Amino acid sequence: MTIELFVFPPSPRAFKVLVVANHLEVPYDLKLLDLRKGEQRSTQYAGLNPNMRMPTLKDGGYVVWESNAILQYLALRRPEAGLLPLEERARLDVTRWQFWDLAHWDPACAIYVFERLVKPALLGIPEEDPAAIARGGEMLHRAAAVLDAQLAAHRYVAGERLTLADFALAAPLTAAAVARFPLDAYTNIQRWTIDMTGLPAWQKTLRQQDSAR
Repeated sequence: MTIELFVFPPSPRAFKVLVVANHLEVPYDLKLLDLRKGEQRSTQYAGLNPNMRMPTLKDGGYVVWESNAILQYLALRRPEAGLLPLEERARLDVTRWQFWDLAHWDPACAIYVFERLVKPALLGIPEEDPAAIARGGEMLHRAAAVLDAQLAAHRYVAGERLTLADFALAAPLTAAAVARFPLDAYTNIQRWTIDMTGLPAWQKTLRQQDSAR
């Protein structure tokens, strides 16, 4: 049975799931979930994901929610690709950066995305909250310094090979230009971003994102 992915493609959290599935060439059925219409709150969808958030993966009778958990599930379908290493310490290093994403990187990026994309585009609120942007800037600079230092020592986040950590952390950067993330000073992040956006799977996922706007 083909995997089903319930996503709102313009979201960076959906993007990370789609780009990994595309990179691994895992067959899937794309189930568009339009947050603008409140489809995530339908009774049918809430039966899959009680949080009424997305993305959600359904593989037959098995359901996974939380984007980084979905990434691991997809990677295990193609272990030979090495996105989630089988060796224990290497695997834990990837997982560590996925946890770091949720604790530090994603919350900072999400403030910019909400204030400068979600509010004007989905909520009809053109004014951003200066206090929120100031808080987001402090969080983002603190996290970006850590990530930039890691990328100064390694080609990719968890070492010299592409892993789930890269896809998880790069996904919010699809909104970086429009949401004006203050990342110009972080040259290693800039170099890594170019590497990530040049992946064929990245370009395919951008087209999916554009078609759903």
